[in-house]
Amino acid sequence: MSDQKEKYINPLTDFGFKKLFGTESTKMLLIDFLNQILPDRKIKDLSYSSNEKQGKTEIDRKAIFDLYCIGDNGERFVVEMQKAKQNFFKDRSVYYASFPIQEQAKKSEWDYKLDPVYSIGILDFIFDDHKQEKELLHIVELKNQRCEVFYNKLKFIYLELPKFKKEEKDLKTHFDKWIYVLTHLSKLQDRPKKLQERVFAKLFEEAEIAKFTPEEREAYEDSLKYYRDIKNVVDTSREEGKEEERNEIAKEMKNNGELIEKIMKYTNLTKEEIENL
Repeated sequence: MSDQKEKYINPLTDFGFKKLFGTESTKMLLIDFLNQILPDRKIKDLSYSSNEKQGKTEIDRKAIFDLYCIGDNGERFVVEMQKAKQNFFKDRSVYYASFPIQEQAKKSEWDYKLDPVYSIGILDFIFDDHKQEKELLHIVELKNQRCEVFYNKLKFIYLELPKFKKEEKDLKTHFDKWIYVLTHLSKLQDRPKKLQERVFAKLFEEAEIAKFTPEEREAYEDSLKYYRDIKNVVDTSREEGKEEERNEIAKEMKNNGELIEKIMKYTNLTKEEIENL
């Protein structure tokens, strides 16, 4: 589908994500979404804070979050959209979570009481160690050797979008509807009948490309191009990985004396490709 025919933005782009979730006028969308994935509380209101945090010393790296918010009860929320796998992504999540913890320190006498911190990753990929699991929502806490929660004020929440396979007719919960919007918005031409709640009316209104200013449209096109470039790199890498895996399987079958016809059937390689291995 060409860009001109897309009616609504892709929420997985940087521009789209911040357009829908990162402004005062769309704050109700972020609150509603977070309330679907938080395991232990409901947010009534929140305020946006700076999405850039500087380390304590000059040699500390800067942490730049997609969104950083503070809830009405003091909770801190770091919300990130991650488009591709990254080495040490879990390490980065822990590192980023340390900033909203450290900033709570008081210069005067202080008893070290902290407000809860939530690190939320909306992922356009699946963790390698989660590929065999059906769950797309993962909630991680600090636990002791008996799997009892040691500290309940720090949570890492990961949402693996590629695992969501439901169609519109299968949507039952509000959570389902949110994930459907995140994964299908740019492919839709109208608001689905199952998404008639007020919060989705607001979302579709904000997401309509025709209502953008020329500057917004240009910024979105740049963001969309960047997103597609990353997707192409990831898809190419994945295909190369599959080809390498097929070759290894074919080599092993060939070394085990399997018939060429059988190897062709299991690997989709040609006779010539197998003979040249």
